[in-house]
Amino acid sequence: MKKPILFFLFTFSFSLFYAQKSFPNISLKNTSGENVNIIEKSKDKLIVVSFWATWCGPCIQELEAISEDYEDLQDEMNFELIAISIDNSRSVSRVKPMVNGKDWNYEILLDTNQELKMALNFSAPPYLLIVKNGKILYTHSGYTPGSEDEVYEKFKAFSK
Repeated sequence: MKKPILFFLFTFSFSLFYAQKSFPNISLKNTSGENVNIIEKSKDKLIVVSFWATWCGPCIQELEAISEDYEDLQDEMNFELIAISIDNSRSVSRVKPMVNGKDWNYEILLDTNQELKMALNFSAPPYLLIVKNGKILYTHSGYTPGSEDEVYEKFKAFSK
């Protein structure tokens, strides 16, 4: 009796581990006020989604580190980075000036009500995902210098 139960639990946990979670179908506004749907943008294309906030030092470090190689990677692979600010209504006014000052070439979206953050159920930024065809292929929480290299390796593996 124990063996069938253990087999079932192992098989079930293994399938859950490899099951790809769907990205929530939530549209957000960009800094120009236009609605953007990440699921639509991820059709046949890898999308790197980075959740950040103006008050989050590690978030800024991560986006700066990615920025250094962003154009080269875009030429090499078919992908786009979307940086989603989770600044609330009191601090969202700082997003556009910060982005302009950093000269980031990413699409910036605003999750002011944190609807997408809640749907993805993560606690704090930075939080990074790789999405393709509306499926989440990879997630990474937190940032330490050099962790962008792990993301690049995962990204290269998914782009093949």
